[in-house]
Amino acid sequence: MIIDKIFYKTLFKNLFSDTFELTLWDGSSEIYGEGKVQFKIIFNEIIPKADIIKDPSLTFGEAYMTKKIEIEGSVQNVIESLYNNKESFLTNSDKYASLLKMATNNIKNSKKNIEFHYDIGNDFYKLWLDDTMTYSCGYFKSKDDSLIQAQKNKVEHILKKLNLKKGETLLDIGCGWGELIISAAKEYKVRAMGITLSSEQLEKINERIKKEGLENLVKVQLADYRELKNRTFDKVVSVGMLEHVGQDHLAEYFSAVKNLLNDKGVSLLHCITATDIGGNNTWINKYIFPGGYVPAVKELVNCMSDEGFCLNDAENLRLHYEKTLEHWSKNFENALPEIRKTKDETFIRMWRLYLNACAASFNSGNISIHQFLFNKGVNNDLPWTRDYMYK
Repeated sequence: MIIDKIFYKTLFKNLFSDTFELTLWDGSSEIYGEGKVQFKIIFNEIIPKADIIKDPSLTFGEAYMTKKIEIEGSVQNVIESLYNNKESFLTNSDKYASLLKMATNNIKNSKKNIEFHYDIGNDFYKLWLDDTMTYSCGYFKSKDDSLIQAQKNKVEHILKKLNLKKGETLLDIGCGWGELIISAAKEYKVRAMGITLSSEQLEKINERIKKEGLENLVKVQLADYRELKNRTFDKVVSVGMLEHVGQDHLAEYFSAVKNLLNDKGVSLLHCITATDIGGNNTWINKYIFPGGYVPAVKELVNCMSDEGFCLNDAENLRLHYEKTLEHWSKNFENALPEIRKTKDETFIRMWRLYLNACAASFNSGNISIHQFLFNKGVNNDLPWTRDYMYK
């Protein structure tokens, strides 16, 4: 036990960028840093040293889920303090973590992985998302924008970038709960099609289409983008879906988009991005997004180039996602009385950690989110500047 205490005290000595207090299982505690204590880390029991060394992200994530570790203070601030210390053992371990040896994201496995996350149930997501049921980064024209306003802003922002025209065809790959395709049909009178791998989402979207009286303009089906054959569209959009594709299927995604686009067709890709290639968080992979991968910007641009796409615009919305996640986290905590009716404390702590860790990652610049606008073939009809979006 003495060796364990020495190990922990040595490990935590230079772990965070802020002053904090560490309390071990025997009640002994120590303050690291100078000035006011910003948070406390409490170990309720010993965690094997070998597990920490082998995979710190997975080990500490599971320890928090199962109450082996408690945090007094903001979970987001704790993780940001970790990421802000570029020399910390955990930061570097997480940054260079090798990819899990997982099954490839073929059509069968992709459906299973999507169901794992999204088929938790519409009732669960409804408790902490906004009324549009949009589960992706909002667009805050002002820091005072509400979450629902930011999500409506985001949809408007994307649809303007796509330069939609009445009568055009639009495909939304991974359409979520349908806000984008429904808005596109109502505002631009395009014929919109959405595809999803979640049965829960499919049911909800069909309800919305019928309620809005848009059966003639909006269609949705349970399908993988690779299953769409002999269909082409004027515009293709994908929001928050590419993270589920997997590193070894990135090229396949862009090849599929090329086949789905008409000549001069335009596509917008909205996805989380990394600076380096190959980094992955094993805890997120196991408990939140199995089969997921956050691609580096250069991987995506290379894939576009390989398919002969013309990249027209790339925009970083990193801080918009941090703000979005803060809203989700707050809504999640406020909804706990309802969530506890169907979910246990391990599930709740898992989701609390997920939402706060993601907010910390965006705020610290550990990851970003980009919108890429690109087209197939030469298209001289697109607006020359972004100014058209703000008229």
